[in-house]
Amino acid sequence: MKQFDLSGRVAVVTGGNGGIGFGMAKALAEAGAAILVVGRNAAKNERAVAALTALGGHADAHQADVTDEAACRGLVGAATARFGRLDILVNNAGMNIRKAPEAYSMSEWRQILEVNLTSAFACSQAAHPEMKRGGGGKIINIGSMTSIFGTSFAAPYGASKGGLVQLTRALAVAWAADNIQVNAVLPGWIDTDLTRRARQDVAGLNERVLARTPAGRWGDPADFGGVAVFLASPASGFVTGTAIPVDGGYSVHS
Repeated sequence: MKQFDLSGRVAVVTGGNGGIGFGMAKALAEAGAAILVVGRNAAKNERAVAALTALGGHADAHQADVTDEAACRGLVGAATARFGRLDILVNNAGMNIRKAPEAYSMSEWRQILEVNLTSAFACSQAAHPEMKRGGGGKIINIGSMTSIFGTSFAAPYGASKGGLVQLTRALAVAWAADNIQVNAVLPGWIDTDLTRRARQDVAGLNERVLARTPAGRWGDPADFGGVAVFLASPASGFVTGTAIPVDGGYSVHS
């Protein structure tokens, strides 16, 4: 369908070298977009680009730490230098440290908020002029179900992701006149490196997730392909400021 066609569009995916980010990058590439994979690990970036290229996509890698404001401006410059424009930004870079709230140091609190929340603002701010110049754009922020629920072992993570939902709404309102749609995706329990560590750290987590998820399984990064293409494409031109759970029904199951 033409309304889902991303041919000629350019997407930057932070944290696009693995997990949910790569799942989205793959789907965007299959829909026709050129992809700039952004991450701190150069080797992982190159492997992701090789995989996208093997599927017939146009992709390049850019090593950056998105907690650095200048690096965020640099990745926008890299996208336009390589592909000539910027249409789509996926703010997927994220991290977590699992502890009881009283056990966090202030440096850990700040690190989690910097990676999960501040970087999304800095990258979006850097992307805005280029998107406005091109007549519009799409920003997709990767939140979490912890923006809905309280989680005892992830207080700063939940705070950062709740803040990301509010940032999504604010940017959606501010930039609607520039034809920039800003939306969030709220992953449930997805099988990634991050959650595999969580299953090691939190006793009984796997069993609790399976019991509450109506779909009866952990999610897969590939489950994010459809929502990524929808939110990145003309099909979502009148959708902005939303937060869409992709969680197998976890958030609606009492």
